Amino acid sequence: MADLAQLEEQIVGLSLLEAASLVKKLEERLGVSAAAAAPVMVAGGGGAAAAPAAEEKTEFQVILKDAGANKINTIKAVREVTSLGLKEAKDLVDGAPKPLKESATKDEAEAIKKKFEGVATIEVK
Repeated sequence: MADLAQLEEQIVGLSLLEAASLVKKLEERLGVSAAAAAPVMVAGGGGAAAAPAAEEKTEFQVILKDAGANKINTIKAVREVTSLGLKEAKDLVDGAPKPLKESATKDEAEAIKKKFEGVATIEVK
């Protein structure tokens, strides 16, 4: 352990030019590139604030916010997206805002949103 502490002190004491030279020599000898490791160190050093931003949401909730101008077309669209019958779809549209689909994938949520464009107001959370 004393050898490692001594080595650490020697490395910390190097000038920038000496440190750059050491890195090049180690890259050549070990057959690696420090440039490939640098982005990993930067991303890892970002702290806890960077981690949630990197995570991509996988489940979405699609909510019918507004029935729109033509309620009949909205009911038809609701029936296409869900497996509801006519009465259940009508009740859902009448009771808006209500969730249309929970735990939808990103693709499903986008497809549902496209179906309701110009028909009713949809929110994806």
